[in-house]
Amino acid sequence: MKIFQRPAKKKSLCFVIILSFFSFFYSTAQSDKESKVVISTKPFSDGVNHWYFINDKTNIVNAVPNQPKYDESEYTKIADNILYFQRDNGGWPKNYDMRAILTPEQINDVVKTKSVLHTTFDNSTTYTHIYYLAQVYTQTKIEKYKDACLKGIDFILEAQYPNGGWPQYFPLEKGYSRHITFNDGAYMGIMNLLGKIVQNDPNLSFVDSETKNKVSIAYEKGIDCILKTQISDHGKLTAWCQQHDEITLLPAWARKFEPPSVSNAESVDIVLFLMKIENPSEQIIRSVQGAIKWFSDSKIYNTRVETFQAPEFDSKYKKVTDDRRVVIDSTAPPIWTRYYELGTGRPLFCDRDSVYLYSLAEVSRERRSGYAWYTYNPEKALKKYPEWQKKWTPETDILKQ
Repeated sequence: MKIFQRPAKKKSLCFVIILSFFSFFYSTAQSDKESKVVISTKPFSDGVNHWYFINDKTNIVNAVPNQPKYDESEYTKIADNILYFQRDNGGWPKNYDMRAILTPEQINDVVKTKSVLHTTFDNSTTYTHIYYLAQVYTQTKIEKYKDACLKGIDFILEAQYPNGGWPQYFPLEKGYSRHITFNDGAYMGIMNLLGKIVQNDPNLSFVDSETKNKVSIAYEKGIDCILKTQISDHGKLTAWCQQHDEITLLPAWARKFEPPSVSNAESVDIVLFLMKIENPSEQIIRSVQGAIKWFSDSKIYNTRVETFQAPEFDSKYKKVTDDRRVVIDSTAPPIWTRYYELGTGRPLFCDRDSVYLYSLAEVSRERRSGYAWYTYNPEKALKKYPEWQKKWTPETDILKQ
């Protein structure tokens, strides 16, 4: 009896077909997985708006006409852009669109600047990139995203001052960028990222114990610096300035139209952060109570800000197409100015000549329409206060005193 065997070639071919099928199935499944997951790029919005709409001669690259963009579901491609922009020191430059489908020339120009140490936390930079990479690594387990994320965390730790604060730029540069910077959410963006690590955010579970210990120390120092920089007016705690001197911790100038003052807009995020702390110390409780009382006392009533079309002109900084004015309106909800004068508590405005002004109408049109002089943000903290007060200081309601 003859025994027939299948030729080895057929066996091999069969194996290849099966392997190819499973490979195709796996890659399709991976592709489908990525297409179903969306990692938000909203945290980059400030930088995106600057890249497309504000003239900046210092940009590494500028947007091309109708620059195409990746869909938010294409998160590995967006993460690869983030890697292109990361500098050798672990930080990032500001004001670019991470979703942009860059041309080969743009990629080349970006990568050539990796050794340039002009890196920042301004305009939601660096800490947002780190967390995005952490989320992508959690989805993909691709090591290059984890490595870049850890490098970014090390950059944040290195940038911290001994007193616990952070500058706007690191390495340190000349001018106001050396100040401890609450402006545009820089400080609190860092603190919220470090808080995620301390509190075991699932997207950051890969952070090693040594780094996590360093982060915990930096986080506590950051809280201490927040408490020390809170402005006291005649012995009463109020809120914070946009920036504080890195040595004295006193309120300080930033840009020519950003004076030392009590800054309600930036202070809200600080208070909301402090309110999230479990089992707050007496010092944290006093800090929150002082700021909440200040927000309540500094309300402005019967006022709203109206934006309207006006003759178009090109300023040095951008095309100006509208204007703003203050309108008396008895039905308007409470509003706050961004700045209040130190010592007097008067609503404060400024222009590019650094002269103190006391009404929006006195500000030049370019600055009047191009800066957020009024805010509703303190209402967020006031709304959260009752629940926080009942939980942590039931016998003391600062708003009833």
